[in-house]
Amino acid sequence: MLLYNTLTKSEEEFKPISNSKVGLYTCGPTVYSFAHIGNMVSYIYWDVLKRALRHDGFTVEHVMNITDVGHLFGDMDYGEDKVRFVAASQHKTLKEVAEFYMRQFLADEKRLNIIAPDVVRNASDEVKRVLELIDVLDSKGYLYKLDDGVYFDTSKFKGYGALTGMDFETLKESLKAGARVDRPKGMRNVTDFAVWRLAKSGETDMVWDSKYGRGFPGWHMECSAISTKYLGAHFDIHCGGIDHIQVHHTNEIAQSEAATGEKFVNYWLHNGFMTVDGRKMSKSVGNIYTLQELVDKGYSPLAYRYLVVSSHYRSGINFTFEALDNAENTLKRLYSLVENLFDMDKEGAADGEFRNRMHGFLTSFYKNLDDDLGTPEALKSFHEIANAANQRMGESKMTKADAQATLDALLEIDRSVLAIGLSERTYTVTATPEVEALVNERERLRKVRDFTAADAIRERIREEFGVELVDSKEGVKLRKARPID
Repeated sequence: MLLYNTLTKSEEEFKPISNSKVGLYTCGPTVYSFAHIGNMVSYIYWDVLKRALRHDGFTVEHVMNITDVGHLFGDMDYGEDKVRFVAASQHKTLKEVAEFYMRQFLADEKRLNIIAPDVVRNASDEVKRVLELIDVLDSKGYLYKLDDGVYFDTSKFKGYGALTGMDFETLKESLKAGARVDRPKGMRNVTDFAVWRLAKSGETDMVWDSKYGRGFPGWHMECSAISTKYLGAHFDIHCGGIDHIQVHHTNEIAQSEAATGEKFVNYWLHNGFMTVDGRKMSKSVGNIYTLQELVDKGYSPLAYRYLVVSSHYRSGINFTFEALDNAENTLKRLYSLVENLFDMDKEGAADGEFRNRMHGFLTSFYKNLDDDLGTPEALKSFHEIANAANQRMGESKMTKADAQATLDALLEIDRSVLAIGLSERTYTVTATPEVEALVNERERLRKVRDFTAADAIRERIREEFGVELVDSKEGVKLRKARPID
C-alpha cells in the first residue's frame, strides 16, 4: 500500500512498525455542537483507510479522542473553551453538553457504516496521563508559566514545524500574520502553546488540582496523552484534516517527542476541506448541514458516504445537492442490480471468461485503493462490474452461476471497503415458526382479497422480525429487511 505522508511530502510504501499490527490514531470531535457533514468527511475517509488496511491483512488498533474540555475557539490558545461556553449558555454542566453531542456524533458514525474505534477516550478521563507528560516536559525545561497557564516553549524543540515544511522562523512569521495581538502576556513565541490551562475565577466544572495550579488540559496535550498511552510513544499512522497541520498536529509532535525522546508517528495523513456549492461552509452563509438534515430531506446517510468516497481524500470535495441526488440514484440502481442478481434463476454453466472479467475488476479495485486510497479510480473498477452485469442481463445471457460470480465481487467490495449497504440488502433468511405462520396467514388473506389485513401482516413481519417479504412468480421469498431511512 502506498500512502502520501504529509511529513515527508511524498508517497511512500506503507511499512508498519510491527509486521502485522497497525497503530492508528484519529483526532476525534470537540463535542460542543452537532457535527456537520464537513466534519464527517474525515471519519469516512479514515474508515476506508482502516478497512483497506484490514483487507491487506493487517490488524488495526484504532484510537480516537473525544475533546470535552480544553479546546478554545481560537485553536491557538485564544478565546473561550468551546464546551464551557456552550454549557454556560445552556445552563448545563460540561459533562451534560459533551455527552449529548458525543452520543449524536457516534450515532452519525454508525449511520454512515463507520467502524467504531477500538478505544475512544474523553480528554477529561485522561487528566492523570496529561499531567504525567507535563511533569516530564517540565523536568526537561520545555515549559514556562504565565498567568493563564503553563506553556511549551517551541524555540527549545529542534525541528519544530517539520510537518508544515517550514523552518521555525518562517512558521512563526506565517502564524504571526494571522495571530491576534492580544495573545497572552509574556508569551515568548507566537507558536508557543498551553499544555495546562489555569481555571478562571468561578470555574469549578471540569477543573483539576495540580502542582501547576487548578486547571484543565490544553487541547493539543490531550491527543498526545491518549495516543501514546494506548498506542505507545511511537506508532504508525496519525490522521486528521489539513487545517490541523500547522498548529494542532505540529504541537502534538513537539510535545510528544520532547517528552518521550522518540519519533512520534511514521505516517501523517490529512484530508482536504469540504466546500458547499464552491463556497466555504459558514453559518452566516447558511450552508452548513448535519447528517440528520440530509435525512430529513429524504437522503440516505449511505448516499452521503458514497458521495464522499467518490472524491480522493486529499483533493477535498465540493458538496452540492445535485451531486447528492446523483449519489442517491446510483445507490438505488446498485441496490436494484443486486436484487435482480439475487433473484436470477436461469440455469446454465458458468461462463469462465465472464468470471475472469469479474476477478479482473475486483483486482483492479484493490490495486487502485492501495495507491494512496485512490477511491475515485477504484470506484471505476467497481462500476465496471455493475456495467458488465447489466449488459449481460440486457442480452439475456446472465445465468444463476454468472449472477453469483457478480454478487461475489460486488459484495466482497461492499463488505470490505465501500460499506454502502449492498450486503445488508441481500441476506436471505430462514423462516421461524412464528414468521412462517404469519406468511401463511397473509397468503390466506390475499386469496380472499383482504389486502389491507395482508399488508398489515407484512409490516408486522418487517417490524417485529426484521424480515422483508418479496413476492415473485415462484412464491414468497424472505430477506433481511432493508433499513427504513
